[in-house]
Amino acid sequence: MEIYGMGERLRALRTAKNLSLKQVSERLGISVSALSEYELDVKTPSYKNLVRLARMYHVSCDYLIGSDGFPAIDVSGLTDPEVSALAQLASLFRQGRDQE
Repeated sequence: MEIYGMGERLRALRTAKNLSLKQVSERLGISVSALSEYELDVKTPSYKNLVRLARMYHVSCDYLIGSDGFPAIDVSGLTDPEVSALAQLASLFRQGRDQE
């Protein structure tokens, strides 16, 4: 099953972090060719690898598979007040753009 656009997202995330195919494949414990096939939309990662990729790039699985239009922020390990502060900051950024 091909998930439209996932390969492009994976490649963009990897290059934004200045990582090579080899570096990412080693972190995931998969072959370079498998990762390349994900990025070329030839193959779809297993659920396990999809979750690993999402965690590594700090985005949601929904973002990777294209059902969410924007990356999510990983807030795991943060306290409720810290998460609330991030949400307020994001809201302020959005309000600032709306006023322009």
